Amino acid sequence: MTILIHPVYFPAILPYALMTSGNKILFEISDFYEKQTYRNRMYIQSANAKQMLTVPVKHTRSDGKQLYKDVTVSYDFNWQKLHWRSLETAYRTSPYFEFYEDDLKPLFEKKYRFLVDLNLESIRIVNDLLDLQITYEQTETYREQYDDTDDLRFLKNAKSEPAIVKEFPPYTQIFFDRHDFMPNLSILDLLFMEGPNAVDYLKQIRTLWQKTRQNYP
Repeated sequence: MTILIHPVYFPAILPYALMTSGNKILFEISDFYEKQTYRNRMYIQSANAKQMLTVPVKHTRSDGKQLYKDVTVSYDFNWQKLHWRSLETAYRTSPYFEFYEDDLKPLFEKKYRFLVDLNLESIRIVNDLLDLQITYEQTETYREQYDDTDDLRFLKNAKSEPAIVKEFPPYTQIFFDRHDFMPNLSILDLLFMEGPNAVDYLKQIRTLWQKTRQNYP
């Protein structure tokens, strides 16, 4: 079966687990861009709370109807430096940050014109680090419905998460002594804390999802 899903910025654990299930992936890049979605944000754990890191984008149409694939990244301020510094501050003492930082840092130094390209590169890098592969194509036009496709485009919504995330098994997070377990953070949180063992955790999430998939559109 083909999975229809948005490529987003260092995806949260649930969509990342589903993308790496071995199914063919169809990345949705031809719909209208919307604010407050995972397409240009990720969440990490900081010392004080859950922290959102947002990629600023340029809005080139006054009516707001800009296709996702046409959205460009803004570099009016050095958000890349801010994001990398935030990751370092949060995860420098994690078990695997130093192991992966040389592979991740170049993404925060290169300027990507299109948001889609940045997001695809973030996914590719993590796939390489975990020795995972996905086979994907990209949409050329928008379609509301697809046949023989598991439509997971609703997972782009950063303001409304599936209830299943509350059932995620906990893994040790960097500030476990200060916060309760925070499920479904960016895949980077899992990567820095669990390293290669992240693959087994993703399998657990896929199994959990399969048991409850019928509860979602």
